[in-house]
Amino acid sequence: MSTGTLARTATPTRPGKPPAAPARRRRGGRGLASNLALLAISAVMFFPIYWMAVTAFKPGPEILSYTPHWLPSRFTLDNFTAAVDRPFFWSGVANSLLVVSATVLIALVVAFLGAVALARFEFTGRQLFVAMILVVQMVPAGALIIPIYLMLNRAGQTDQLPGVVLAYLTFVLPFAIWMLRGFVVNVPVELEEAALIDGCNRLQAFRRVLFPLVAPGLVATAVYTAIQAWNEFLLAYVLISTPEKQTMTVWLASFTTTRGTEYGPLMAASTLAALPVVIFFALAQRRVVSGLTAGSVKG
Repeated sequence: MSTGTLARTATPTRPGKPPAAPARRRRGGRGLASNLALLAISAVMFFPIYWMAVTAFKPGPEILSYTPHWLPSRFTLDNFTAAVDRPFFWSGVANSLLVVSATVLIALVVAFLGAVALARFEFTGRQLFVAMILVVQMVPAGALIIPIYLMLNRAGQTDQLPGVVLAYLTFVLPFAIWMLRGFVVNVPVELEEAALIDGCNRLQAFRRVLFPLVAPGLVATAVYTAIQAWNEFLLAYVLISTPEKQTMTVWLASFTTTRGTEYGPLMAASTLAALPVVIFFALAQRRVVSGLTAGSVKG
């Protein structure tokens, strides 16, 4: 056997590691594709809002033009003036604020108490009740509008703002209870027991221990409830017939008449109607994010 053969036999070859650059390039390509897909989805979702806001500042001829104008050639506030000067604008704003405030307040109180009962107390049929809460969420509003109308009509609450609040609660309460239950479950019961041992009564332990820890969840639930109540149209449209008692969403339907649709004032009014929700969400955004994060982790 030759010396070269012995050298090759004595020195085994080590399997080399595959180059890392192609793997990094593949990961970078997948990340770029994901970012582009998310950007495209965001653009599709944001475009109607952009078009609504831009159309609100366009003069009449550009709104009805067959050639789309991505930006107004001349910004005008005439559409906003026409929307604000339209009858029942301010009454619609006041009615919506009143209905939303009452719905959020009542929903938070009832849902929080219901969530504590479901998370802290054992009773027969608890799991079935939790399952029924989810089942109720699957029923569309259109399927329940007639029974709700008949019940409120017998109680004398049709064409009344309290009746609208009761109707809204039937749809926002189940999800609010389910959402808050997750926050209450994530608070260890040992914390309340320690507070009781330290001299607190049940109410003090609830106020000083449980309530502060669930506060981010309450804010997140309040935002969800406010958005649902502010944007709801079908229930308010069926229950309210007096123009002075209409909410903002029902008032927006007045721009569509037998003569056609006033697109400029309608877009301006829709932009004004969206501003309270945007401002409320922007103010509570940090609390909402922290609340959703706290409710997703078992504590």
